[in-house]
Amino acid sequence: MPDDFDINGIDEVIHGRLRLGIMAYLSGAGTADFTALKAKLQATDGNLSVHLRKLEDAGYVAIDKSFVGKKPLTRVSLTKTGRAAFIRYLDAMAALVNPPA
Repeated sequence: MPDDFDINGIDEVIHGRLRLGIMAYLSGAGTADFTALKAKLQATDGNLSVHLRKLEDAGYVAIDKSFVGKKPLTRVSLTKTGRAAFIRYLDAMAALVNPPA
């Protein structure tokens, strides 16, 4: 193992499988509605809600709730803070796999 191996750079808020999936999907899509995220990530309503709340509490996503007619619509967007955190996360993972020489 290289001496510069450091797992402390991994953001634990992002690192969970479902939260990582949310961040990865939103990094490409920018914004998605709850139903689309749920389908893409094969998550339940409750499980997705819990993980979105954790990302929202960290400032990584913004959640907008509205109505289309009488039907509720929840849209999730990646924030600037979230995008920066995701890039740092990816850089930290890359450093673990391919440490600088």
